[in-house]
Amino acid sequence: MTNRFIFVSLILLICASCEISPKPINYGSDGCHFCSMTIVDKQHAAQIVTKKGKAFKFDAVECMMNHLRDLDMASVELFMVNDFQAPGELIDAKKATFLISKEIPSPMGEYLSAFSSSVEAEQIEAENSGKLYSWDELLTRFKVQ
Repeated sequence: MTNRFIFVSLILLICASCEISPKPINYGSDGCHFCSMTIVDKQHAAQIVTKKGKAFKFDAVECMMNHLRDLDMASVELFMVNDFQAPGELIDAKKATFLISKEIPSPMGEYLSAFSSSVEAEQIEAENSGKLYSWDELLTRFKVQ
């Protein structure tokens, strides 16, 4: 019985370690994979996770977008961005609404922020002006693909 328990536990551990998910960003110590700046801004950080589970962290969405130009998009499992309205919370970039507004600075000067809610993005855009983008529109704007 004990050997069976160890075997089952080992199988469960192996399966759990294969799960592809975002890795925590250690703000103030992790460096941006694209520009090497320390990631400190909890409203603008981003991350991609490959199909093999390797995470690449970025200090700004624009760094992630620029890095994607040099990456095989088919190798990426997850595209994650911080929700501007919930600092430090990573959301699925493909479902996010993006705002470029000169009124909201981002770490690398593209004025690019991500929102989990299109309604919230529209409200912030109405208060600050700018332009809203979907994931696909953002890929086109950054000439990714």
